Amino acid sequence: MKIAIMSSKDVLEYLEASIACISEMKSMAGRIERIAKMLMDARKNGNTVYLIGNGGSGSTASHIACDMNKTSIIAGSPRFRAVSLVDNVPVILAWSNDVSYEDIFKEQLENFLQPSDIVIAVSGSGNSKNIIKAASFAKTKGAKIIGLTGFDGGKLKEYADECLIIPSNVMYRIEDMHLMINHILTSVFIRGHNYT
Repeated sequence: MKIAIMSSKDVLEYLEASIACISEMKSMAGRIERIAKMLMDARKNGNTVYLIGNGGSGSTASHIACDMNKTSIIAGSPRFRAVSLVDNVPVILAWSNDVSYEDIFKEQLENFLQPSDIVIAVSGSGNSKNIIKAASFAKTKGAKIIGLTGFDGGKLKEYADECLIIPSNVMYRIEDMHLMINHILTSVFIRGHNYT
C-alpha cells in the first residue's frame, strides 16, 4: 500500500486557495460589522447567544462560546451570555435516542430561548436538518439568527437575519474561515467598539 506524502506544492496550493478565499471575503466586511453589532447589542441588553453545529462546525460553535464567555470580557462592561448547545453530551444522546437527532438543538432551545436572544448556527452546507429545525423554531420565538455557512448557503440562508456564506465549496476551508470570523469578532469585542 502506497502512502501519500504531502509535498510543499500541496501546502502552497492550500495556502494560495485560502488567500484567494480571504480576498473574496473582504467584500463581506459590512456584513461582519452588522453581525458584530447584533452580538454587542445582545451583550449590552443581557440577551443570551446560543450556538449550534455538527462535527467540525460543532467544535467551532463551542470555540465561539468559549471566546465570547472568556476572551471577550472587558472590565467594567457587561459580559456575554453564550451557551454552546453542542457540549451537553447526555442531553444530546437522550434526544437522539428517544426522539431524533434532528431534534437535538430545537428541543434544547425550547427549554431556554427567549425573544431577542440570538442563535448562531454554524453549518458548512447550510442544510443540516437539526440546524434547520432549530432555526425554524427560533424564528417562531422571535429570536435572531446568524448563519455561518459555505457553498451556496443552503436552506439556512432563508432563516438567517444575517448569513455569512464563505465563498468556497471545500469544507476544510469553510471551517477555517468560520474560525477566522470568530477571531475577527472577538478582536472587535475586546476593543469595545461601539456601533450605536
